[in-house]
Amino acid sequence: MIIGVPKEIKSNENRVAVTPAGVMELSKRGHTVQIQSTAGEGSGFSDEDYFKAGAKVLSGIEDTYRSSDMILKVKEPIESEYDLIRAGQLVFTYFHFASSEALTRAMISNKAVCLAYETVEAPDRSLPLLVPMSEVAGRMAIQQGAKYLERPSQGRGILLGGVPGVPPGKVLILGGGIVGTQAAKMAAGLGAMVTILDVNLNRLRHLADILPPNVVTMYSNEYNIRRLIGNHDLIVGAVLIPGAKAPHLITREMLKSMRPGTVLVDVAVDQGGCIETCRPTTHADPVFIIDHIVHYCVANMPGAVPYTSTIALTNATLPYALELAGKGWKKACNENPGLRKGLNIVDGKVVYQGVAEAFDLPYQPVEAVLEA
Repeated sequence: MIIGVPKEIKSNENRVAVTPAGVMELSKRGHTVQIQSTAGEGSGFSDEDYFKAGAKVLSGIEDTYRSSDMILKVKEPIESEYDLIRAGQLVFTYFHFASSEALTRAMISNKAVCLAYETVEAPDRSLPLLVPMSEVAGRMAIQQGAKYLERPSQGRGILLGGVPGVPPGKVLILGGGIVGTQAAKMAAGLGAMVTILDVNLNRLRHLADILPPNVVTMYSNEYNIRRLIGNHDLIVGAVLIPGAKAPHLITREMLKSMRPGTVLVDVAVDQGGCIETCRPTTHADPVFIIDHIVHYCVANMPGAVPYTSTIALTNATLPYALELAGKGWKKACNENPGLRKGLNIVDGKVVYQGVAEAFDLPYQPVEAVLEA
């Protein structure tokens, strides 16, 4: 199979979809990997690194799309890429369709095969291609939140870990999944007092067992959220509903209960966000302020640490890319139920229910498409 790896062109996105090590694994199995020139530079990988690993280095993004059977990307295609994707072409990337109707309708229109990293499932129903970036994003949420709590950023002027004689800052985390767990570990490691909320009691029991004593677990409901947001300095939104829009757990009206300079970090913003006042921002312009509350809503947080993120992502995606390249998408998805869950749009049909429901679009079961 011919596999194309274009340079990411979303604002301040420095990751690349595959490392030279990944290229070598694909190449030695007889596949042709075509990578756009300078695609890996932001992650610390040169064209020469890819060439030595067996890739063909192409000069432009148009050439990379035009001659490839499968496109490997990191982030969803943006508008300038829509027309480069052709009918029947497999695109394997983070799509997050439920947060963008324009992207969804564009991929329906061009009749591509859209296989989304974020909805591929493991046998235990975990989301293996979200895990590495969720780990990065959860840790970064605290790193960035701590920075924006500083007074020059219009934060409360809080040092999360405190110092002797001064109490530490307080961190509230909405969601006890991968993002929330990693955020709690980082915040607790800095010495902050951490409260983590979730609706899954078994998950809360697990977190109570594995996290340090300065982390408190609580059941997530509106009453508890309203009670807690008024006395926490940093609030992290870490809620995920696979393939669907995140629910708004914090509304505009709730901002009035927070102290001026409180920082909100909405890691769920690429799925619509779990904080009503959040909207996607970029690394170039990451924050905005509403009602004296600092909002950090960068939709591609791991893009700020691309070397770490690219290696972590390739470690997770490469086995699936090898399977798709070796068998073709239809056979691979027929034989691997978890990979089949990644199919969101095929030949103009929405085959993932959460995406169809987000925009009131016709839904067709993925099995019907695979049997056709």
